Amino acid sequence: MSLKPPGTVTKAKSKRATPTKRQAAQSWAEFAQSFRVSALPLPSPWGEVFEPLRTGRVDNLVVVGQMGQSLDGRIATVSGHSKYVNGPAGLVHLHKLRSLVDAVVVGVSTAIADDPKLTVRRVEGPNPARVVIDPNGRLAAQAKLFVRDGVRRLVIIAKGTDYLPISEAEVIALPETDGRIAPSAILKALAAEGFHRILIEGGANTVSTFLAAGCLDRLHLIVAPIIIGSGRASFILPPIQQADEAIRIQTRAYQLEDETLFDCDLSNQRIPVGPAKIST
Repeated sequence: MSLKPPGTVTKAKSKRATPTKRQAAQSWAEFAQSFRVSALPLPSPWGEVFEPLRTGRVDNLVVVGQMGQSLDGRIATVSGHSKYVNGPAGLVHLHKLRSLVDAVVVGVSTAIADDPKLTVRRVEGPNPARVVIDPNGRLAAQAKLFVRDGVRRLVIIAKGTDYLPISEAEVIALPETDGRIAPSAILKALAAEGFHRILIEGGANTVSTFLAAGCLDRLHLIVAPIIIGSGRASFILPPIQQADEAIRIQTRAYQLEDETLFDCDLSNQRIPVGPAKIST
């Protein structure tokens, strides 16, 4: 599936020139391989949007948040129903992100509500390690992200929590501050485990917490052409008094069929977590 700026005119193609689904999958698998092992610039059509995820600008980590929402900034209805706000194109993009990172992170509330697998299924590529932030050890052993499939599974808990390891999942105990585990502490712990490209997938509270803490390099925001009206907001951030206090972000927009991807560059406000880059 190609990425193109909004408004780009796509020329009609003959049936012979249209790739099959199998060819498209193979093409993405080759791209994912070159993303990880090659120092050469990434090829079209995905190179522009995924190139910033190869190397950290602040330190040796790349942390990308992902959010899918409606036109009016909702991720779910009032009842919490969210399957699916985004359509097939947005979901394919999410799975591409998963295939390029070392670890995918979700908060425990999302893990309980959605019971996600956090695997790569809509494209070809490796599954990332699965990480759940679960300070009080609430997630049940039957959760899909704990399935034993050869991929590392990690649970981040608060120090002092009485926690019984589940299905050989790895446990990382970190201190709490004001009832929360700091995003910077989570990233440092994951970096120590060898994870350098990290996807913060959800939910809204988790992504918002990493954003507010200055712990995201990029944010991929996919907007679906629907209006929900009332429901759960995409971001949960501290209130501001004036509009000029708002976070202003440099963005690029791409069309994903009928949805729009906003690639938001947050590197200017990202705090160092790993070894800092040395200016030359």
